[in-house]
Amino acid sequence: MTIDNSQLRLFGRGEQKVWGMTSAERVRRMLLRDVPAGAEVQPGHRLHINRDYVFDPLLLRLALRRPGTAFHNGDDLVIGQLADSGEPAERIDLATAPGFYNEKLRKTERPFASLLTPQSRYRIERASYFGAYKGVTDLLTKYLWPELAFHLTRLAATLRMTPNMVTAIGAALCVLATILFYHGDYWQGVAAGFGFMVLDTVDGKLARCTITSSKWGNVFDHGIDLVHPPFWWYAWGVGLAHVGLALKPATFALIMVAIVSGYVLQRLCEGYFLKYAGMDMHVWRPFDSWFRLITARRNPNMVILVASLVLARPDLGLIAVAWWTIISLAVHVVQVIQLSQARKSGRAIASWLEQPR
Repeated sequence: MTIDNSQLRLFGRGEQKVWGMTSAERVRRMLLRDVPAGAEVQPGHRLHINRDYVFDPLLLRLALRRPGTAFHNGDDLVIGQLADSGEPAERIDLATAPGFYNEKLRKTERPFASLLTPQSRYRIERASYFGAYKGVTDLLTKYLWPELAFHLTRLAATLRMTPNMVTAIGAALCVLATILFYHGDYWQGVAAGFGFMVLDTVDGKLARCTITSSKWGNVFDHGIDLVHPPFWWYAWGVGLAHVGLALKPATFALIMVAIVSGYVLQRLCEGYFLKYAGMDMHVWRPFDSWFRLITARRNPNMVILVASLVLARPDLGLIAVAWWTIISLAVHVVQVIQLSQARKSGRAIASWLEQPR
């Protein structure tokens, strides 16, 4: 959805560049891509945007949801949906404002807003990059490679790469990792897999920071994420024969049934939760957010497998992944049961991240 020009007041020249584009171009992309469905400027109001500032896309959504509110940085108006006559009903200084819940990124935060100058560009790019990071994710994405992915994202933006280009390179590394695992070349496969996992972070951050996300890009990225893990685990199991640690056929079949069925059922639990709670399973309570760090998704499973390589027992690593998948599934089933009980009792269901802190 886009906003009609008659409903806008754009001010400031917006000539300084950030993430390879001018601030004015960044605002234009936000208005084309980040306006929520159904959002509109209220009659008698206009959306005021200062193009000399770089600000969190969350502020655009907040301004559209809160007519009459002016978001300032000190004395400077950054953005606000304001009445054509009269003073704003509410003025919020972003330097001192409390956090706002970002439903897209599963976190409560104070949105960034900074005047763009050549001296502030690097600091702003860091703020916008880390502002685009999900608050609830796995332990590797959250703690291991944020800095590496930041510099790769800056490089991709400098080279004018699109997020889909990054996703395509990552997809090639994903296939390469599968082939290497299949032949028992585990450390080489881990290296290729590591590259893919980092680029899986970079493409999303590049899309958010350069405001270039697209429906096809989301399908491409999330489709690969959804489909490839069982192929990795199967290839890992086949590769055991190349290192003299082959599992018995019946044992291998049982492990794959546990891993694949557990993976599918976990995803179904998450889908059920999203449908009936209207939010992601992992943002309901503090425990749910913590468990997302280690639940049996690709990255935590890779931690288990790499640990088994260090011990020179990749066979035990695959067995451990199967057990961890079953344990994680049991936790998710309990979460679904608890949601059902909460709904039956009429209790309000809301994310703990939305609570004032």
